[in-house]
Amino acid sequence: MNSSASAPATPAKQNDFIRDIIDEDLKAGRHSKVITRFPPEPNGFLHIGHAKSICLNFGLALDYRERLPESGTRCHLRFDDTDPAKEDTLFEDGIQEDVRWLGFQWDGLYHASDYFEKMYEYAEHLITAGKAYVCSLTDAEIKQYRGTVTNPGQASPYRDRSVEENLDLFRRMRKGEFKDGEHVLRAKGDMASANMKMRDPLLYRIRHTEHHMTGDKWCIYPMYDYAHPISDAIEGITHSICTLEFENNRELYDWVIDNLIEYAKFPSRPRQYEFARLNLNYTVMSKRRLLELVQGNHVRGWDDPRLPTIAGLRRRGYTPESIRAFCASVGVAKANSTVDMAQLEFCVRDDLNQKAPRVMAVLNPLKVVIENYPDDKVEELEAAYWPHDVPKEGSRKVPFCKEIYVEQDDFMQDPPKDYYRLAPGKEVRLRYSYCVTCTDVVKDETGEVIELRCTYDPKTLGANPEGRKVKGTIHWVSAKHAVDAELRLYDRLLSDEAPPAGKDSEFLNAINPNALQVLTACKLEPSLASAQVGDRFQFERQGYFIADIDSKPGNQVFNRIVTLKDSWARAHKK
Repeated sequence: MNSSASAPATPAKQNDFIRDIIDEDLKAGRHSKVITRFPPEPNGFLHIGHAKSICLNFGLALDYRERLPESGTRCHLRFDDTDPAKEDTLFEDGIQEDVRWLGFQWDGLYHASDYFEKMYEYAEHLITAGKAYVCSLTDAEIKQYRGTVTNPGQASPYRDRSVEENLDLFRRMRKGEFKDGEHVLRAKGDMASANMKMRDPLLYRIRHTEHHMTGDKWCIYPMYDYAHPISDAIEGITHSICTLEFENNRELYDWVIDNLIEYAKFPSRPRQYEFARLNLNYTVMSKRRLLELVQGNHVRGWDDPRLPTIAGLRRRGYTPESIRAFCASVGVAKANSTVDMAQLEFCVRDDLNQKAPRVMAVLNPLKVVIENYPDDKVEELEAAYWPHDVPKEGSRKVPFCKEIYVEQDDFMQDPPKDYYRLAPGKEVRLRYSYCVTCTDVVKDETGEVIELRCTYDPKTLGANPEGRKVKGTIHWVSAKHAVDAELRLYDRLLSDEAPPAGKDSEFLNAINPNALQVLTACKLEPSLASAQVGDRFQFERQGYFIADIDSKPGNQVFNRIVTLKDSWARAHKK
């Protein structure tokens, strides 16, 4: 599949050490084009950490394609499908959707399994060259023989098998003559190496498991550290960019390439470079932990808006532009660090400020009866969709009548001196409407306030000709015309800034009990009755919201994308 999509609008380009390396390679003539790849394993859904890698790899191709338009610069999407027990086309489809949604299009869709035959051929070559052998130790024995960080390993008793015996065993492994774990193929590294990865690393293992791409053709599968460099080299990748946890794998990456390049005649000699992965506080960025949340029904699926998965962020209402801006603001560094969730939320607010029209919604309604307003009168008041600092035009009509709803939090029975909302005897301005004064309070038998009685001043509509100073302005909706809706208020997944170390399941104790609050009695202005799934709005004074896929005619459901300010930081100050 060739790229035909135009480049997404992204923040201003930034210099980083990866681009410096590429610039030097081009200047020195080591490469005449830039070919990158994004190589996810299809065993789960992508999260925002992967978004950083997507933006980097596809962004590099876009940047250098502009500079070298005739060079063939490109970025591939390649699925690292070497573990059939965990992989599925469901995840492949989801990954493709995520990449497209973020605004990128790949220049070729590949699978590591496309090269299984070549990888097997290369493995036989390594055996013939005395560089690999079939080992019959168990997994536990291999671990024991490998030694420790402070003690060198011991050679496997099967290390000195003859080339002929190794080839025979390896071919029989392919034919399915042995059980899982009975043999493995290992490279002849250095059992005393300071890099544990180089102590006779595994290249192949037996897995009698059907593969979602190749079916039952194979019962042996290459390890990631063997398949990845070969896939890069076959595809002509020039710069293989990965995160820092693969830094120790680089030596093995080079070993595989260097021991095959003359035989295989690869079109390029790729090099691996590592950058800091994205760590975000108040959430989890581990596929294993995300899987536990989904399978344990702690969330509603991979697209649950509480999760940092791209599918979850998309359903929550985040925009691709805001995520790209966030990744650009984080930058590309060599040292790992943790980014504050507030930085991501700032990027979301900054983007939505220019995109989300303003409307009124009452989350926790309290009825107000305006006693001196005519019983049957309905006024259609002009309300702007955009504030003065957003250069857009547009408005709608909002109905106003004798009974309206306001927020329960906008009334206080015994307010402090600096309280500027509704209270007995206090006056406020209703947004786009009149000034009203609270004259009476109606309570139920338990003493709970259930209704307010107010009067309005008909001279205060719109501009204030009398110059009256009213400090408080609150939002409202007409009781007669209000649209009923369910609102889902999402917040941070974890209460703790970092998930607890130790056993994986312990992080479940840190789940924020208020990460999802569902309000079912909300009242929206009538213009929102026609909102379509995916429409975003700013509910004035409440935050940014999106119409969820659960919305149906007569039953609107909105997700809160983000609050208007970083209320979390204020609420959780120590």
